[in-house]
Amino acid sequence: MGEQLFVGIETGGTKILARMTDENGKVVADGRWATSTPAAALHDLVEFIGHEKREGQLAAIGLAAFGPLVTDRSSPDYGLMLTTTKPGWSGSNLRADIASRFDVPVVVDSDVNAAAVAEQALGAGKGLPSVAYVTVGTGIGAGLATNGRSLTGVMHPEAGHLQLNRLPGDDIPSLCRFHENCAEGLVSGPALNKRLNGRQLSEDTAVAELVTRYLGQLAASLVLAWSPHRIIWGGGAISEADIVPRIEESMRAALGGYGVGPAVERPGFCVPAALKNAGLEGALLMARQLALET
Repeated sequence: MGEQLFVGIETGGTKILARMTDENGKVVADGRWATSTPAAALHDLVEFIGHEKREGQLAAIGLAAFGPLVTDRSSPDYGLMLTTTKPGWSGSNLRADIASRFDVPVVVDSDVNAAAVAEQALGAGKGLPSVAYVTVGTGIGAGLATNGRSLTGVMHPEAGHLQLNRLPGDDIPSLCRFHENCAEGLVSGPALNKRLNGRQLSEDTAVAELVTRYLGQLAASLVLAWSPHRIIWGGGAISEADIVPRIEESMRAALGGYGVGPAVERPGFCVPAALKNAGLEGALLMARQLALET
């Protein structure tokens, strides 16, 4: 039968990553494709898994996906993509499609929830009981990991669409087609590109200040709602600018001195992500956990 193999998949707005590992965690194969359509993604992933597993025994598959999607495992629509800004993906179910091609369990969670799980287990949140992870990229998302498990309900959190207080003089229209004042609409990657007009975030102090204040509001909301031991920040939109410590300062200002526990008051509550592909690593951890449960 060969050794057990595990597959992790991360679907993003621009790219899809896949990794196969053996039971000892050794990488067997990596795959990467541009995100186009659900049908193309299914074709590429089925071909990758079918070819690379060879003599090994496929044990489980973990999928870390952009959303919004149904993450309730008891739902008949488990894995269903709800109304999303990614053209052609609303109503698709990549989890179900992959499960129909391989006789193994397939688990799905949001990409940021998976990243939170990975950062807690392997990265900047290692050793902490709870970790919030925020990504600022094509969109903005946030996930929470508590003792190795992510926060999900009927679906996963969509904290990137929390409403923020507009700063005085900021009248640039939101890029979110659903909300005028949500974090994603105001300071996601595309929104920042519009504000920066070709400049880098590190080159524009006014926009950088605006970003830190808006993301500080978002961080304060996560503290009040989730009370994590740490907030970890990832995503390409803010990676080249050293603004995470300033987000922490803005978060404390937004909290206004309200008592939320000692962890928030210590320096280093907000930190950059430690893992290069946290969503993919989280998907692999999810697959291993699923195999233990089934």
